[in-house]
Amino acid sequence: MTHHEEAHLRILKIIEKQPEITQRGLATALGVSLGKTNFLVNALIDKGFVKIGNFRQSGDRLNKIVYLLTPEGISNRVQLTRNFLARKEAEYVALKAELKKLRKENVNLAPERDRHP
Repeated sequence: MTHHEEAHLRILKIIEKQPEITQRGLATALGVSLGKTNFLVNALIDKGFVKIGNFRQSGDRLNKIVYLLTPEGISNRVQLTRNFLARKEAEYVALKAELKKLRKENVNLAPERDRHP
């Protein structure tokens, strides 16, 4: 999973929970610049994963937008989540094997006095 895919997954999750969030709010949640957030959101819109909806609040005085996940966006979020979990599980297995190897090396390399109490 690339950095963009990870960012897309995070954006899709946030938008699903908070469709009224602003790009500035997304930028803060992601820890990236507003320009980068705009780029990422527009990429999701271009791919058809997110669409923008308008609504009026308090009559005509305030226009706001909401971000809506499309059915394709929901499918993409599910697939990205599966990929993310598979990668993390593989990392876990590799880390567990590395720890086992290091523990074995540590026992074999320890001076004689450290091996037996």
